Amino acid sequence: MTTITISHPRELLALVPHQIGFVPEDSVVVLSLRRPRGRLGLVARVDLAGLADRVDGPRLAHGLVRHLERDHARSVVLVVYTAADPRGVDHPAHQAVRRLRRVGEGAFGPIPAWAVTRTGYLNLDCVGECCPPGGRPLTELSSSAVGVRMVVAGSAVADRREDVATIAPASGQARRAVARVCARWAARGACAATEGALPLERWRTDSVQAWRDEVARAAARPGTGHGSRLGRVEAGLRDGRVRDAVLAAMVPGSGDLPERLVRGVQADPEASRALTAALDRVFSLRSTGSDRQASSLASRLDRAHRPSAAAPPPRPSDACVRVLEGVVAHGRRDHQAPALTLLALAAWWAGEGARANLLLSRALHDDPDHQLALLLAQATAAGVVPGWVVARR
Repeated sequence: MTTITISHPRELLALVPHQIGFVPEDSVVVLSLRRPRGRLGLVARVDLAGLADRVDGPRLAHGLVRHLERDHARSVVLVVYTAADPRGVDHPAHQAVRRLRRVGEGAFGPIPAWAVTRTGYLNLDCVGECCPPGGRPLTELSSSAVGVRMVVAGSAVADRREDVATIAPASGQARRAVARVCARWAARGACAATEGALPLERWRTDSVQAWRDEVARAAARPGTGHGSRLGRVEAGLRDGRVRDAVLAAMVPGSGDLPERLVRGVQADPEASRALTAALDRVFSLRSTGSDRQASSLASRLDRAHRPSAAAPPPRPSDACVRVLEGVVAHGRRDHQAPALTLLALAAWWAGEGARANLLLSRALHDDPDHQLALLLAQATAAGVVPGWVVARR
């Protein structure tokens, strides 16, 4: 993990897009600075118009303050993203900032507010020469120590929120080739299901092996794909047992657990318990709040994923993510809920909330009744975060 020291407000402003993955527009970003040394904690974005709204604004402001309190914020910084310098005009930024200050300054003390426009950055309370009309140039942010270090570390920032979860489709020829393999493999699975336990187990095991082979290929030779295996993975993910096995295979150190999960007609209780234990280490779940909805949801999730991790465990490899993206890129449009949901789960665990929510939205568009996607969507809406995040606080 890269450690970055923030010694000037411009360095904090330079870090924000890297934290949320995209350059906000018409937004307010709140940053939690935790005890004891002002370590950056929660970074949350809301629409500027929503926070400035007379009806919805107070609810949003109180909700943000509750999240900041749960994050054990020592102090708070606001950053408004808008097209032009909002000072000196009747601008929604002023109403939004006043509303958050009114609700939050009793708990966090004075709350500084900055603005980032399309051409500059400025302190919203500055009326002197420190922040000239239009603000100071944005190049000061990109050339700051933090901005340079994030770029060197390979951090990429999308231009728009929607781009965070963009997966470019493969060429028509490649997609047609994968579609043919997928259709044949799905038909073979359906036939195996009618032939008995052993043929179905063999089909499921071969589907898991296709996943393993493709992940190994992605790790060794990024940027290439094997259409035959991608088609098998796409068809296999439609089977709940295979999907659970792939999820287990995404957990580092899971050994032969994926294969154990697809053996037999019925799921092996011991293997199911092993999957729960493996998920404890990576996808542990905790509610950030004490409200009834979040607590109830956390209890439901705990039935399968009782949290125990105190520090971030190894995350699913980039190769796993690339294979799932390859399935989406090559697979049949509007039929990718399983792969999109697993991608969302990996993003959620890594703290990439915007990407997770966008992927979940796509998954539920493809399959409104997909249970894992529905559960994860409810979890994110209720403020449920990975258990290791809560433990670290």
